Amino acid sequence: MSKAIIDFVKAQFPEGFIPLHAPVFIGNEKAYLEACIDSTFVSSVGKFVDQFEADFSAYTGAAHTTAVVNGTNGIHIALHVLGVGREDAVITQPLTFVATCNAIAYTGAQPIFVDVDADTMSLSPQALAAYLEENCVLEGQQCRHKATGRLIKACVPMHTFGFPGRIEEIVALCEAWHIPVVEDAAESLGSFVGTQHTGTFGKLGVFSFNGNKITTAGGGGAVVTQDVELGRRIKHLTTTAKKPHRWAYRHEELGLNYRMPNINAALICAQLECLPQFLSNKRELAEAYREFFAERSETLVWERPGTTANFWLNTLLLPDLLARDALLTTTNEAGVMTRPIWDLMTDLPMYAHCPQGPLENARHLGERIVNLPSSVRL
Repeated sequence: MSKAIIDFVKAQFPEGFIPLHAPVFIGNEKAYLEACIDSTFVSSVGKFVDQFEADFSAYTGAAHTTAVVNGTNGIHIALHVLGVGREDAVITQPLTFVATCNAIAYTGAQPIFVDVDADTMSLSPQALAAYLEENCVLEGQQCRHKATGRLIKACVPMHTFGFPGRIEEIVALCEAWHIPVVEDAAESLGSFVGTQHTGTFGKLGVFSFNGNKITTAGGGGAVVTQDVELGRRIKHLTTTAKKPHRWAYRHEELGLNYRMPNINAALICAQLECLPQFLSNKRELAEAYREFFAERSETLVWERPGTTANFWLNTLLLPDLLARDALLTTTNEAGVMTRPIWDLMTDLPMYAHCPQGPLENARHLGERIVNLPSSVRL
């Protein structure tokens, strides 16, 4: 089994060691970086920050974009402007990268873990509805968790590996319970539900441009919203809440130093210009994987009808934990980087005590998922 997979992957990437997802620089990256350096504006002020925010809003359809240092900071500031704080709670999924939960913890709030759907790997609206009905109560315009007494101030679903979750159902359900939605769209740039981009369904959406993403700023992230005033407040707070003035340093409230430097924005501006080519290239690879695994016992995760995935990481579902670990061992020993999905957040010591519902799907997927090499192929 493993040898056939290794041979197939090596045929797609015939360059020796094969990483999971490497960045590709084939556009104006060097030209924009040189222009940024020549301007001397390499920190949080400069034309590339403004250009990126405009370009990103145009691509995603968001009314406002704020460039930030990384996706984790983006989720933190999104929760902060929604008023999430100590003694509050935030619903999220256990099958996610730890940054999602860390950002919740930074506010002082406690995560509540609800199961995912088996097909999307994202938060399940059915599981969410069941959890809310059993464990929560509406008090006017607020939702309270009965066991802990905490107000549930937000819900953070994630579009796992770029596969869009059932975000429309999640948002509708959360609206009925007066819970704002912050989409963790860190992995889903270029993914759509119908014709609407992920990250634009909830009150706020957050993206990441880490070095392993489809487009990268070396780091970096973005917070998008359709609420222009809320977006302006995020931009103000992420620049240390400094009031505009030609020379005075006046800060009117506690702010955060979360703004993306101009030199990073130069890089992501060039990368965004290549995004359509990257997405087309990655879909070709996903189709090749799909054809290869069509007659095999392993299952390749695919986009659900009505959605468009970016195929950030091609995802394979193995029959059981033993088969998963065998594939991980043999592929990595052969110089083909594969990875399991993250440990469940509920299994981590800092989140093991948090409230949770039944997690059957999350645990099933956690024991069977392997990510395959998914870089853009030159």
